[in-house]
Amino acid sequence: MRLTIWALLCISSLAFAEKTETTSAEPELTPNTVLQSAALHFPKVIEMLADQRAAEARALSAEGAFDLIFDGESFNWADGFYNSRYLEGRASRYLSRQGGPQIYGGYRVSNGTFPIYEDERFTNTGGQVKLGALFSLLRDRDIDPRRFNVTDTQLATREAEFDVLLTRIGVAQKALVAYWRWVALGQKQLVYENLLNIALEREVGLEREVERGARAQIVLTENRQNITRRQSLLAASTRDFAIAANELSMYYRDGDGEPLIVSSEQLPAYKPSPQADGSFYELQNLNSLYESRPELKRLRNTITRAIRRIKLNENALLPRLDVNLELAQPFGAVAEGGGSRDETDLIIGLRFSVPLEQRAAKGALAETKAKLSALRQKERLMENTIQMEVGNILLDLSAAEELLWLAQQEVNQAETLRDAEIRRFEQGASDFFLVNIRENTAAEARVRYYLAGLKREVAQTNFDAATVNLKKLGID
Repeated sequence: MRLTIWALLCISSLAFAEKTETTSAEPELTPNTVLQSAALHFPKVIEMLADQRAAEARALSAEGAFDLIFDGESFNWADGFYNSRYLEGRASRYLSRQGGPQIYGGYRVSNGTFPIYEDERFTNTGGQVKLGALFSLLRDRDIDPRRFNVTDTQLATREAEFDVLLTRIGVAQKALVAYWRWVALGQKQLVYENLLNIALEREVGLEREVERGARAQIVLTENRQNITRRQSLLAASTRDFAIAANELSMYYRDGDGEPLIVSSEQLPAYKPSPQADGSFYELQNLNSLYESRPELKRLRNTITRAIRRIKLNENALLPRLDVNLELAQPFGAVAEGGGSRDETDLIIGLRFSVPLEQRAAKGALAETKAKLSALRQKERLMENTIQMEVGNILLDLSAAEELLWLAQQEVNQAETLRDAEIRRFEQGASDFFLVNIRENTAAEARVRYYLAGLKREVAQTNFDAATVNLKKLGID
């Protein structure tokens, strides 16, 4: 009989041996260890962190629209009627402040003669310095595609951060549920293993009593039937425990990110007890909860992006009125171009345009407003869903606490009756049938106790995830 149980345990451990050859040497596995492993090595977390880095890169790329740009031009009329040489360098940059003006400056110098169609290239002998700025007074004054893209990619980066946090919370929640399931099912296996060992040890004593004629043969048959039943319970619980260990390996990984199958030696002692005071579960301020939920923050961030896009589309409907201010200062003596190049020039330019047909801009604006309206309703529904979800979790947690307390009482009562029945049996005042019933009842009560503890841990984990208790979830 003992060999059969040992074989079952070996089979359950070998079933997953092909998955990894690495086994943790920790004497006891803690929830914090699992949470830390999942946070560092779970593939979905790593994937979302990569997406966040990509969003940050796009934000940096959008800022490139405001980079300083330099361009230059040079030519030498090598042969022919004209003998001109010309050199020009120019730097320009868009500013991100109000109006998004473009500022520019440059220097150019020439000598020799130019054809009349290139007369504007003439400068004094020392060249000419030019400074200027271009301002938008109507369209592109408050917002333009460049500034919109910078802000939009920054908001997209925030969405990526919320996605990372949502993923971390979800992974931590599932990791804790997997961990407590493994713990509870491990304790369940120990209960049935202990129950079987009692019957196996009793078998030896009963065989001696039957041989001496102190017990009837039917008592030995009954005990063997009881052993078979307890072997079946242990085999089923061993299978469940192995499956739970396999599921836990999704979140418990080594330094290379490969799943680790935990051994039964790492099973911690577990004695769940109801909370003395459950008043801390009450939520007084739902608004503070809304502000902490990352999925709601992400949605509101999306709403902000939609509002800014509406402003961009409204900007496209405005007429364009740009003003250009430019100052040109010559240096050196008058050259071939004559005296007209020897004065300081201040130039003011205006550009005005009105789009007559704006169907594309109007259509884009109407579409974005419709999307914003849909997002507003989605926000409302999400708030209602969060409120209902937290309410249900509170009810579930309260019920789990009560069920755990009742299960604890049932264990105390069943084990008291079992111990009393065993004493009566030893004194000859009871029979073997009642002892088996009391032992089985006590074992089942303790199994229900551990499963009630599991339900409480799951409800607590769901509560911590719903209230974004990052400390409890092991999230830094």
